[in-house]
Amino acid sequence: MKLNGIEVEFMSPLVGATLSGVDLRKPIGAEMARAIQDLLVERKVLFFRDQDLTTEQHLEFARHFGKLEVHPFAPCKPGYPEVLAITHDEKSKGRENVWHSDVTWRLEPSLGSILRALEVPAMGGDTLFANMEAAYDDLDDEIKEKIDGAVAVHDFGHFRTMLKNKGHTPEEIEAFNRKYPMAEHPVVRTHPENGRKSIYVNKAFTQYIKGMDRAESDALLQFLYARAAIPEYQCRFRWQKNSIAFWDNRASQHYAVSDYWPALRRMERVTIIGDKPV
Repeated sequence: MKLNGIEVEFMSPLVGATLSGVDLRKPIGAEMARAIQDLLVERKVLFFRDQDLTTEQHLEFARHFGKLEVHPFAPCKPGYPEVLAITHDEKSKGRENVWHSDVTWRLEPSLGSILRALEVPAMGGDTLFANMEAAYDDLDDEIKEKIDGAVAVHDFGHFRTMLKNKGHTPEEIEAFNRKYPMAEHPVVRTHPENGRKSIYVNKAFTQYIKGMDRAESDALLQFLYARAAIPEYQCRFRWQKNSIAFWDNRASQHYAVSDYWPALRRMERVTIIGDKPV
């Protein structure tokens, strides 16, 4: 199919599309940005190849879709607080190999992220994406009735461990706890643009479902987490240098495969501020 003269190829029946014939080094304009955002909402993640962008061009592209987020814990590119620097090598093994939506511990989690590959391993380091609207649609009515209206608590737990390992004092970590208290979000989120429902809990940050005893909450969460791992809802992206992935964080989850150690994988991510899930 064509999108404003750009070739679009779907990656799988339910999620993902690759856009060819677009040069993101050049201004795309409001009309093209709107078309890209509409396709993003439909396909959950968009891929672009051979985009040798400067940092400024990366930021300019992202700003078409909203204001940009500064991550409070993860390292940024020097001089660019909105650019997350993600580097893994023999001294730093990739640990993003868990299904998740980004920063759901925020009161207003990200709308989406635009990740660019600078250096990639010769083999491995793929990223998987899952359509959590489709994962919700296929649930039994009994499960839908149980989770519609339920609320889950999210926390930045593993970042707390990272802060401790980096030498932050208990007092400094407690200050982060006060600044970023646990967030409550619906277990089933309604997308603000298409009105569709999706599963909005994830293994990385969700702690428990309110109003349930811990055993019941844990069992239900494990069932819901497993929906992202069903291949029918997924696509898998093989990175190349200058590849870009742009995902809708409101209705998808992703999993960065950590199978390339000790090789180098260097990426930069720009993230768009979202809104409070409902």
